[in-house]
Amino acid sequence: MFETLNTKTSSRVEMVDITERIANFITRHNINNGVCYLFVPHTTAGITINENADSSVQRDINSKLSNLIRVGDNYSHLEENPDSHIKSTVVGSSLNIIIDKGRPVLGT
Repeated sequence: MFETLNTKTSSRVEMVDITERIANFITRHNINNGVCYLFVPHTTAGITINENADSSVQRDINSKLSNLIRVGDNYSHLEENPDSHIKSTVVGSSLNIIIDKGRPVLGT
């Protein structure tokens, strides 16, 4: 089973919560147990699992990545967003999520 989830961002650095969309996909297709493979094909976007109980976690992740991999640093490739390519490589472009009893297993 395959589905494309299109997501738009509203700023240069942003985390978008797609948890509910993934849960809806699992429910809609009546998947009880299995593995959900998520892949982000864009070279300046990544995907990760993290809690959303405290929005400061997202701010901290974005802040630390921006401090480690700075905009306008001395990069060899001259695209307008070379830092974004590096950030997406560090974060990663895919995830496997276990599905158990019809729900994604995401931890706490």
